[in-house]
Amino acid sequence: MHASNHPSAHSSFASLRLLAGQALSRAAGAPLVGGNRVELLIDGEAHFRAWAELIESARHYVLLENYIIADDVVGRRFRDLLMARARAGVAVALIHDWFGTFGNASRAFFAPLRAAGVAVRAFNRPRPESPLGWVGRDHRKLLVVDGQIGSISGVCLAAKWLGDSAHGIAPWRDSGVLIGGPAVADIEAAFRDSWAGLGAPLDFEAAPLPAPSGEVALRVIATQPAHGAMYRLDALVAAMATQSLWISDAYFVGIPTYVRGLAAAADDGVDVRLLVPGNNNLPAVGALSRAGYRPLLEAGIRVFEWNGSMMHAKTAVADGRWARVGSSNLNLSSWLANCEIDAAMEDTGFAQRMQEQFLRDLDNATELTLRGRRPQVPARFGRNQRSGSSSRAAASALRIANTVGAAIANRRVLGDSERGVLTVAGGALIVLAVLGFWLPQLLAWPLAAFAGWLGLSLLWRRIRRLRARH
Repeated sequence: MHASNHPSAHSSFASLRLLAGQALSRAAGAPLVGGNRVELLIDGEAHFRAWAELIESARHYVLLENYIIADDVVGRRFRDLLMARARAGVAVALIHDWFGTFGNASRAFFAPLRAAGVAVRAFNRPRPESPLGWVGRDHRKLLVVDGQIGSISGVCLAAKWLGDSAHGIAPWRDSGVLIGGPAVADIEAAFRDSWAGLGAPLDFEAAPLPAPSGEVALRVIATQPAHGAMYRLDALVAAMATQSLWISDAYFVGIPTYVRGLAAAADDGVDVRLLVPGNNNLPAVGALSRAGYRPLLEAGIRVFEWNGSMMHAKTAVADGRWARVGSSNLNLSSWLANCEIDAAMEDTGFAQRMQEQFLRDLDNATELTLRGRRPQVPARFGRNQRSGSSSRAAASALRIANTVGAAIANRRVLGDSERGVLTVAGGALIVLAVLGFWLPQLLAWPLAAFAGWLGLSLLWRRIRRLRARH
């Protein structure tokens, strides 16, 4: 019976929609905000052009937060744009991640910005009192101009997104959105929270709530370390999809619970597709990601590898009505260790554009299939490029720890792809055991130094708290 022909069916459908919306809001920790216009941005050139125009149009303030700002043609261009607006009397605030920018730009790069009146803060610089503080990063890429228009993306301010035609390197594939309407206030609130977490709050008020300017309803999901909201939302969308779930991800390291969620959806007849890099700029992460393909393929999930230089987009589109674009990758680093920001749209028109783009991307991708006991992997090309886009080592370590812990505790049956991890982990532990017997100082001295550093950091924090009370 069709809902359009029966009042009770109408009521049931409306109730289900209400429950679904409530579940998504609670999982994401973000309300659904209507009345927005959303423009899809594809690749670095489109991003840099749109962002430059927005910054040049600023009359009151510019808020920019990005993981990597490089001392190259792109970074210097935006440095000049921000300095020009600051000199014109526009308030400009910039947050960059210390680790992301390390090796890409020195402190000297930011000195002209500060001299021009731009307020600059670096997220999570190394501190002696926080030995493990480096694990969590600010992986966000956002821009807000005058409180009226904002952008959320996976693109960093670096020339590598433009490729290198002289060396035959194509531009990186990436996605982002421009947003106008009431949801911009949520993007700005995320920036202001980040800024206040690094020192004094911004000394100017936010603009009035933007008026509705479109028909798109969306959620702005701004996560903090240990927040887990994006993981809950990703898992919920996998559980709620009824027809299709198409995902693009740069650094996929699926944990067993999420992989089982995707597999359950595929088993129910959902068309689940995963598009990942074929030539990952972080080879170790690419190898770790590839090690997890087998359970996906065995579950009926279609896996594609991008044939270009780097697939860096973090997107999803489900059932032709829900879509996500932002900075979060499908790994524990993004889900639990980093500050991230994503936009989740509930709009059939925007979802249709996302589906069309995904199909265009598949035209430049190779589908993987099972051949014997290993996935068929296309030939590699191009050259690997050094870059940091998140706390990859932490994500890899957590996945290895999950597999080893499951084996030791006999919690579950391990998949074929995980048994290779046991070989590596077992061999590494044997090597450590041999070193411990024959050269114990090689293990004892670093352990003692780290323990002393950790102890001093705890005592220093205690002293600082006591001083603060007085």
